[in-house]
Amino acid sequence: MTDTNRPRSTVAVIGAGIMGSAMTRNLVAAGMNTRVWDRSATATGPLGDAGAVVAASARDAVRDADVVITMLPTADVVESVIFDGGVADAFAEGCVWAQMGTIGVEASVHLRDRLSEQRPGVMFVDAPVSGSKGPAEQGQLLILASGPAAAASSVDPVFGILGRRTVWLGQVGQGSLMKLIVNAYMSVLIEGVAEAMELADRLGVGHQELAQVIEGGPLDAPIAEAKLHKMDTGDYAAEFPLEWALKDVDLAIAAAGGQPPPLLAALSAQWHAAVAAGHGRQDVSAARLALGTPAQTG
Repeated sequence: MTDTNRPRSTVAVIGAGIMGSAMTRNLVAAGMNTRVWDRSATATGPLGDAGAVVAASARDAVRDADVVITMLPTADVVESVIFDGGVADAFAEGCVWAQMGTIGVEASVHLRDRLSEQRPGVMFVDAPVSGSKGPAEQGQLLILASGPAAAASSVDPVFGILGRRTVWLGQVGQGSLMKLIVNAYMSVLIEGVAEAMELADRLGVGHQELAQVIEGGPLDAPIAEAKLHKMDTGDYAAEFPLEWALKDVDLAIAAAGGQPPPLLAALSAQWHAAVAAGHGRQDVSAARLALGTPAQTG
């Protein structure tokens, strides 16, 4: 039951791409005081229409916020916005910074340490998410959180709006480790679907026949089914862009040390070629386009 006497939390969302914009809309719909900032005014305009407060700067967005969410594409961008842009100095004392983009373990720990040195009264939570556009819009993300236990009381109500479940995994870095493993698994599944469809085309087997055989059986998986459908219809509109999926694969390979897992290494090379061919901004299902000439390209 909601405590109507308790002041509403103020949440700042930094980054209004596919994921950040969906998060912002869900927070607004749930009644949170929500501020949003992005470098692109075209990204934040519709969010203002939906009820979010569009901040003029990232510093203005985070000022007096109880929880700050960053959903930005790379570690360099996060560091530039938060530290080079002076945003860390504008954090409210006692607030929680939830870093929810996938930037890797080393970068997450580095950000925690830099924040601790500069703003010891602010807590850092490493909380990447599993799920893409659809789950983000539906508030059904899986949140892989790690950080100080004291932060949970502040962020759990926010995470409860954004996701179907939050898994707390220990100290900062553990959330990012799990995210890299999960995304490596996901990437292998998607490439597997792409190559199975390529093989089906070469052998004259219809896509619907393939889907019918897989559906409901031990090989079925929701994401595999969804990406098979996108590849079949030639719908490569981005839900999770291929270039960001490749970034996560390469982060996983780097985290693995001197001996990269062989399948991931081969997948990385294949997807680098796909991105070089111009498919990076398309959905990760566009991995199919690097394998040959699909029957339907949309």
